Amino acid sequence: MKKIIITGATGSIGQKLTKKLTERGYNIVVFTRNSDNAQKKLSNVYKVVQWDYNHLQEWVNELDNAAAVIHLAGANLGAKRWNSEYKKQLYDSRIISTRNLVEAIKSLEQKPKAFICASAVGYYGDRADEILKEDSTKGNDFLAKLCCDWEIEAKQVEQLGVRQVSVRNGLVLMKDEGVIKQLLLPFKFFLGGSLGNGKQWFPWIHIDDIVGIYMQSIENENLSGAINAASPGIVRMKEFANTFGSILKRPSFFSIPKFAVKIVAGEFGEYAVMSQRVSVEKILNIGYKFKFEKLEKALKDLLK
Repeated sequence: MKKIIITGATGSIGQKLTKKLTERGYNIVVFTRNSDNAQKKLSNVYKVVQWDYNHLQEWVNELDNAAAVIHLAGANLGAKRWNSEYKKQLYDSRIISTRNLVEAIKSLEQKPKAFICASAVGYYGDRADEILKEDSTKGNDFLAKLCCDWEIEAKQVEQLGVRQVSVRNGLVLMKDEGVIKQLLLPFKFFLGGSLGNGKQWFPWIHIDDIVGIYMQSIENENLSGAINAASPGIVRMKEFANTFGSILKRPSFFSIPKFAVKIVAGEFGEYAVMSQRVSVEKILNIGYKFKFEKLEKALKDLLK
């Protein structure tokens, strides 16, 4: 059985991906800072390894001869209000961990076949109606720099003969989590609507499809480099809010202006109203078939 290493496996994407890979017959080795928590959440994995990403320790040996390393770990972007200290934590947890994983791979005789690293459409910054392909320029804000530097660190494994993919995920739609959870309450009380002016492009993706794209990244040897992971059925924020309300049988009259979003959520709130019209031509051309291309079908699945 092939071995796959996963960091960040206790997160929402990580848990579903781990389950899918186990069902596919892979032996999953989880790198984690909290082994007790990981064993509770991921009872069916092959092995749980204590991981301190700041230092090269015994965990390095576990990477030997892996089919792939899936690197999802990083401090939660929305867990706290951003200040200089937390922004450093967001940055270091991604950059240092990736750098040390690459350094560890360098020391191995039997290197992993692939290194799949998370990223985000935040790479592009706020781009209005511009169609964004993987070779488009990066943005000029903090999150754009974070994503860019993260991808640069991950790309170093290519010099070691390891195939590398950076998955630039859009806003992942999950049942009772993330953006779905945040929107449910105001809509239920007839106060729902769009964030900002509603004209910004909203690059959503269903949780099943983000997991599917990671599976494609692992198993399709022709896939490499950055990949946009959003639905082909991208919509503007106003359409997203209207569809959300329609399924819940609630109006979508209200809108929260950008300045109010920033007051509530701080600097991170700015990213909720950015416009990123990402193209998914690359993942379609490589042969991935989306389970949820249309927003209405995705929301009905998650809100039922």
